[in-house]
Amino acid sequence: MTSYWTGKKVLVTGAGGFIGSHLVESLVQSGAQVRAFVRYNSRNDPGLLGLLSPAILSHVEVLAGDLRDLPAMQAATRGVSHVFHLGALIAIPYSYQNPAEVVETNIMGTLNVLLAARDQQVERLVHTSTSEVYGTALHVPIDEGHPLQGQSPYSASKIGADKLAESFFCSYNLPVVTIRPFNTFGPRQSARAVIPTIITQALARSAIRLGNMNAMRDFTYVSDTVEGFLRIAQTPNIAGQVINLGTGREIRIGDVVKRIMAMLDHPIIVQVDTGRLRPENSEVQRLVSDNRLALEKLGWKPNVSFEDGLALTFEWIRSNLSRYATDRYVT
Repeated sequence: MTSYWTGKKVLVTGAGGFIGSHLVESLVQSGAQVRAFVRYNSRNDPGLLGLLSPAILSHVEVLAGDLRDLPAMQAATRGVSHVFHLGALIAIPYSYQNPAEVVETNIMGTLNVLLAARDQQVERLVHTSTSEVYGTALHVPIDEGHPLQGQSPYSASKIGADKLAESFFCSYNLPVVTIRPFNTFGPRQSARAVIPTIITQALARSAIRLGNMNAMRDFTYVSDTVEGFLRIAQTPNIAGQVINLGTGREIRIGDVVKRIMAMLDHPIIVQVDTGRLRPENSEVQRLVSDNRLALEKLGWKPNVSFEDGLALTFEWIRSNLSRYATDRYVT
């Protein structure tokens, strides 16, 4: 059966990242012609796209540049029907250290993507938000109408980007939809994220150092997140909307540690590292999604349980442990 994506030419920004690389892979497998935009570096390093098979990569056009360069974004968008905008600086600790760069990339970079998509008259722009824009839950589960709280420079920059996307729908009728994933996890994710941080330390050391063990998170396996991206890009009559992507199940970080410890063949000591704690007013203590709109509008629901996803992630990291720096805190 012919896929919706067969023959369509699409752009993925942030294609060298964790979710982006999985999305590129899935789009190619679905028949799309993919242009992958990655941040330029002098090593010609395409990020996690380098882990894709040669058979997949042979169908990917890789472009390097910077989201903050409008002509680069105009060139990247030329001739495509769909844009998946995942490009961003996403590390919260890095946003404490370098808020200006995070704001410039996430807000001005998004503005350039919106301008290019508007001028190209794309069929659909999928703009990627984050559950971090909600801050610590004021009510649970968190629906799309929950207040936005900029508790870190990163979350504030994403709120700004989301509002720009909203403004382009209202002002220019740009067919943009904002997808708001909760905590995606799975193979290839960097140790910047909590689950790879726990697994890599647990495999390499006799003690692991963590920050807030009591925070609650809603973890979605990466294949389910990618399926949400694909559905949101092709579903009619949802332009201008914001849609959560999460499981609706919250798990305490300390309980994640216990599940990972049960997979090991050696004992582990858990230590609290105060250097990994967020500033008190910046800590997001609880995130759990209300995903009813995704089910209603997209027919989307998670298919991979947290337990199965964790096992798959654990095995991938164990087989690729040399890719991780296990001797230092990755921000």
